[in-house]
Amino acid sequence: MAVNLTPNAIAAIIAGDVNSKPLVQILDIKLIAAAAQPKERYRLLLSDAVSSQHAMLATQLSDRVKSGQVRKGSVVQLIDYICTSSQNRKIIVVLNMETIIPECEIIGNPKSLVESDSMAQKPLPNSSLDHSTRVSNNRFNAQNPGQSVQSFPPTVQPPYQPPPNYRNHGPMLKNDAPARIIPITALNPYQGRWAIKARVTAKGDMRRYNNARGDGKVFSFDLLDSDGGEIRVTCFNAVVDRFYDAIEIGKVYLISKGNLKPAQKNFNHLKNEWEIFLETTSTVELCPEEDGSIPRQQFSFRPISEIENAENNSILDVIGIVISVNPSVPIMRKNGMETQRRILNLKDGSGKSVELTLWGEFCNREGQKLKEMIDSGSFPVLAVKAGKVNDFNGKSIGSISSTQLFIDPDFPEACGLRNWFDRGGKNVASVSISREIMPGGSKNEIRKTVSQIKDEGFGRSDKPDWVTVKATISFIKTDTFCYTACPLMIGDRQCNKKVTKSGNMWTCDRCNQEFEECDYRFLLQAQIQDHTGLTWVTAFQESGEEILGCSAKELYLLKYEEQDDDKFGGIIRSRLFNQYVFRLKIKEEMYGDEQRVKITIVKADNVNHSSECRYMLDLISKFTR
Repeated sequence: MAVNLTPNAIAAIIAGDVNSKPLVQILDIKLIAAAAQPKERYRLLLSDAVSSQHAMLATQLSDRVKSGQVRKGSVVQLIDYICTSSQNRKIIVVLNMETIIPECEIIGNPKSLVESDSMAQKPLPNSSLDHSTRVSNNRFNAQNPGQSVQSFPPTVQPPYQPPPNYRNHGPMLKNDAPARIIPITALNPYQGRWAIKARVTAKGDMRRYNNARGDGKVFSFDLLDSDGGEIRVTCFNAVVDRFYDAIEIGKVYLISKGNLKPAQKNFNHLKNEWEIFLETTSTVELCPEEDGSIPRQQFSFRPISEIENAENNSILDVIGIVISVNPSVPIMRKNGMETQRRILNLKDGSGKSVELTLWGEFCNREGQKLKEMIDSGSFPVLAVKAGKVNDFNGKSIGSISSTQLFIDPDFPEACGLRNWFDRGGKNVASVSISREIMPGGSKNEIRKTVSQIKDEGFGRSDKPDWVTVKATISFIKTDTFCYTACPLMIGDRQCNKKVTKSGNMWTCDRCNQEFEECDYRFLLQAQIQDHTGLTWVTAFQESGEEILGCSAKELYLLKYEEQDDDKFGGIIRSRLFNQYVFRLKIKEEMYGDEQRVKITIVKADNVNHSSECRYMLDLISKFTR
């Protein structure tokens, strides 16, 4: 491993520097024996590969020498140190340091530093010798031309006692000059003072976590500078409070006094081996004037045909024409929290198409906008920055926290794609690299008919199947269309457990509480059918509202409080024989001693005839290949 010590570190420390935190090597370690000293002290010989200088190790660091953490040849970073004079000689006092490499070959050809002209003129017998001529017992032997060997008595270095106000002596101890701006690519953990000027290209959401050390919060953002260098910045806990609201995507900042650590490649896709961790002493200053030399974003687009051979979980950029947008559906995460998912399809000039899965807020922001554009008959260009490759059932792309979406961007690649599409690419058939049914693969997310649900055995596996069906509602049960539910919150979610009435109060067995008002939630049983057959389905709250167009409470009060059977019946009849595109969850469950397949409506969308026509044309094109 090549190691570069900090250039001119020894000369800088002797000149008064105490902030650069240099990387130096230990050439020698000597135990200072003195009866008057209550603790053992060690004298070091430090090198920056060119010059060397003696140093005293603070007594609180002596254990590092005893344990072997610090030894001859170790490369260390000086964290806290000062330089003082003793017996007309400069000596470095090391108060804190970190071991970077425990053992290493001697770097460079260091020579003893000549501290001043007066000392250089003073006849020192050992001034012309290298370190190999020094011997033990604190004696220095030197042989000058034409002279006999002279012996000098041992010199015992007294314990260092700094003046009471030494740290307040100003320039010698504190360097207030602004840090020099350097490129992101030049950052490394061995630097002392640095600053970078860069634009924020992505900002993640603030996340909360819980581990053995307790609760906390974290967020990160990505930077891009004028040289094209990128790096991720991460903040934890109190630092989040300082910088989360101040950081905005697209703005340029001057950042300094961060701590560099190796990037976690499982979560960080940027081409940089380091990651910045901001601390309470870090500074983040907004640059009010726009810097045109720093690009707003940096892409490395891959054709869709290349994604087919990309590694699973790899992060890449892709650009394509949006040819279809599916409805957004709710998905329950493993932690019990619900999120949204929406699937798009992209195609480009490579002759391939790919699915793009949007999660969370992407579904409601860019996803909804894209759906409206598709429904209006336009086909937008979509650029995806930092999409994650998934190889489940073919290859697809998914959004992550650092993903960015650009709709109809003003990029050369987008203009070229638009011209290709308008000049005939629209009618060119493309082969999907996603969701091709593979032997033994899942049937998730596939358009089916009602009869195929039973014939192909959906719902019989360990995990539920997700199927899209275009069908008509032929019957709705009206005797039990909703239930009374608990309105209390458990964490971030409503309880929704069925409650019972006792007098004027409602009681929830799960929450063990009473309350005056309950909630009403749909538990709708209905039959749907298409040209191949019919089946029973269940619709809960959200999908029930989509089908009936009103809330469960409104319908409950109409039937049981107002007892207006005509109006109630009119609402039910108006929903019969309407056609929907149903998103179904199919899973086998136990009812008593019998296994039954339960079909739940997750989403019920009105049929968009434009999208349906495109779907049918795509099917026809596959049969005519």
